[in-house]
Formats: sequence, C-alpha cells, structure tokens
Amino acid sequence: MGKSMWSAVLAGGAALAFTWVAAVPAGAVEGGVSFSRVAVNGGKPIVIGVKGEVEVHAVFRMTTKLRYDSGPTVFPYRGKPDSGDTLHSAVITTDGKVVDRVKGIHDFEEWLYFDPRDLDFGNEDAGAWKTAARVYLAGDAYDTDDVNLPLQVRRATAVTVNASPEPVAAGRTITVTGRLTRANWDTHTYQGYARSTVSLQFKAAGASSYTTVKKVTTSSTGALRTTVKATRSGTWRWTYYGNSTSGAKSSAGDYVAVR
Repeated sequence: MGKSMWSAVLAGGAALAFTWVAAVPAGAVEGGVSFSRVAVNGGKPIVIGVKGEVEVHAVFRMTTKLRYDSGPTVFPYRGKPDSGDTLHSAVITTDGKVVDRVKGIHDFEEWLYFDPRDLDFGNEDAGAWKTAARVYLAGDAYDTDDVNLPLQVRRATAVTVNASPEPVAAGRTITVTGRLTRANWDTHTYQGYARSTVSLQFKAAGASSYTTVKKVTTSSTGALRTTVKATRSGTWRWTYYGNSTSGAKSSAGDYVAVR
C-alpha cells in the first residue's frame, strides 16, 4: 500500500488498477483544473489497526471545463504527487453533483479504503502525509494537484484496566493496573507500547465525565500500575492521548464501590 498500489472504483463500475510503482500516463497537463474544499476524514487522523479494512470519507470540489474520462480522486501521498508513494488500497468516487454547469463546478464524495494486510503496508507508513487530487482527462492526459492538506496516519492503540479490590473500604488503597498496546503493521499484532504516558482518570458515581487523577509511564512491556486512595465510589479508566504515529484510546471503565 505504501508504494502506490491502488485501484479506483468509479460510480459507473469501472476499475483502474495500478502497479506498485507509481504509474501515471503520458500527457500531464497543468492548468485548466482546480480542486478546492477538500476534507478527508473530517480533519481527524486516520487510525488503522492490524486486521480490519478502514473506510475513510472525503469530500472535494473540482472546477474544470475540460472533458474527463475517470475520477477525480483525492489521495494521501509522500514525495511528489505524481511519482511518490500513495497510501490506500482502493477508492470509490461518486458522480459529481453539479454546482455550476457553465463554470464546470462539481462537488464529489469519496471513500478511501486502507487495509493493513496489504503486503507493502508497514510501520513506516505511520505519520505525516500530504493530499493530492487527480483527474484523468480525455485523450490520456491527466491533471494532478497538491491540495495543501496535511494528513496524519496513525497506528491504533488499545488499553486495558483493572481496579482492585472491589469493593474497598474507605481510606484503603486501590491498585489500578492495565496495559497499553499498539498495532504493529509489520507483524499484524498488537504489542506492548513502552515508555508512553497514560492518564489515570476517575468518574465519581453519578457524575457525567472523567477527570484526570495522575499520569503514569508504561513499562518496557506496556504495563501500567499505580495506587490511589479510596475516597468514593466510581469508575476508573486509563486514557492514552496518542502522538504523531499512534492513535488515542481510552480503556473501558472499571467500577469500584467504596464502603
């Protein structure tokens, strides 16, 4: 996936298959096509696990009076839009909605698909990407534009929690443990995420939101362990806020009654 393997499935059912090396037909044109109002995944990072295909929604506007055969599409890239790496397994684009027929303005919806099981997909693909837009014009020409939209692609994380004893006497010690793991796209497994800062949070019985009690650093295996004083009944959880290559995640809550 990280080496420009992708297929574009158009609304009419046609499919375009490309090779691992970025393959672009001769006859590039500059000018005559512009893209605007591009949004991918609502501006949020694209977080990918180890097995399931991830679907990402995108929208954009294309303005052109030129005839086009297929597309258009927007897609993540690194390097140069026409010769660098792209990152998606497949893309589906709707027929354009006419905004102004005389000026050639159309709005499009698109769905990008990311499958971590693709052979060329690996941990090096996490991090910063840019966004390009391309349309294939009549006569084997094409137009590719950098739309100046940064994207973050992140490895999914998972967090577990256990608070004990349950119940506990007021004033006694509660031990909260857990483990932070992160998707490894090279091995297709979740592995312990070492030396990462995770927030221990508490929601008192009857409250509607969590508050952070303290921050804890994971061990070399991703393990979490800390103690707190039992003052009132409520639910404990761990929250990891992510970084430039790792997605944010909260554990389920573990309720402890204080008597």
